[in-house]
Amino acid sequence: MTAPPVLRTLPVQPAALGEGPVWDARADALYWVDIPAGLVHRLTRPGLDPAGQHTVWDVGEEVGAVVPRASGGLVLAARSGFRWLDPDTGSVTPIAPLDLGAGIRMNDGACDPAGRFFAGSMADDEAEGAGTLYRLDPDHSVRAVLAGVSVSNGIGWSPDGTLMYYVDSPSRQIDVLDFDVATGELTGRRPFIGIDLGAAVPDGLTVDADGCVWVALWAGGAVLRLGPDGELLQDIELPVPRVTSCVFGGAELRTLFITTAASDDGSGGELFSCQPGAVGLPTLAYLG
Repeated sequence: MTAPPVLRTLPVQPAALGEGPVWDARADALYWVDIPAGLVHRLTRPGLDPAGQHTVWDVGEEVGAVVPRASGGLVLAARSGFRWLDPDTGSVTPIAPLDLGAGIRMNDGACDPAGRFFAGSMADDEAEGAGTLYRLDPDHSVRAVLAGVSVSNGIGWSPDGTLMYYVDSPSRQIDVLDFDVATGELTGRRPFIGIDLGAAVPDGLTVDADGCVWVALWAGGAVLRLGPDGELLQDIELPVPRVTSCVFGGAELRTLFITTAASDDGSGGELFSCQPGAVGLPTLAYLG
C-alpha cells in the first residue's frame, strides 16, 4: 500500500451528519448535505487556498442526497421525495413526491450513466428491512428497485457502467450487481467484499477511473480503496470515527473529498480533502 496522503481540513462549519459529497465540474464546486439539519452545502473552488465561497441552503426537511441536474440546479432526495433546488433563488419545488411512511427518510444516492437518480431510504430508528432503493427516471417517474433495505447507503458504477456497487450498511458488506445502462435494470446481486473491522460498517462510496472502490467506514475512522477484485490497496485514516462518504473532484479529479459526522461527544463532522494518487470519475448528473 502507498504512503498515507496529507489530510486537509476545509474551513467550513462541522455538520451533524455530513453526507453525499458530489463534484460539479461546471460550477467548480463541491456539494454535500447535512441530513438532520436539512442543509445543502456548496463550496466553490475548494482545491485552492484559501478555499472559495461557502453557500448553504436550508431545505426545511431532512435531505439525504444531492446531485447536479443537467438542465441546471440540483436534485434532492428528501423526506418528502425528490425535489429540485434552484441555487440562484434557494427555492425548493417537488419533482416526484414520495409517501415513505412515518419514521422513514431518504438517505444516500447517485446518478447512473444514463442520468437516472438512484436513492434509498431508511427508518429513523434503523429498523431492519424498512427501507427501499428507488430510481427516479428522467421522465420523473419513480420505481422501487430494491425492497427490504435497512440503511441504504453508498452507490457507484464501474467505469464501463456494467456494474453497480451498493451498500446496505448493517450487512457489513459491499454488494455488486450487474447493471443494464439501457434499461436501468439490476440483476445478479452478490457480495463484493465483507467488512470485518470491529465496529466499522461501510457507508458511502465512490469509484475511481481504474475501477477501484473507495468506501467510507462509519465507526471505523477511515476510507478504504479496494481493487476491482476486492483487494485492499489503500487505507486512509481520519482523525474522527464517523466517516460517511467520499468523492473525487477538483483539478483533473485528483482530490478526494471526505465527509464525516459528529460523534456522541460532539466532535467530528468536518469536511476533509487529500490527494491519494488516484483519479476519479466525473459526477453524473440527473437528466430530467
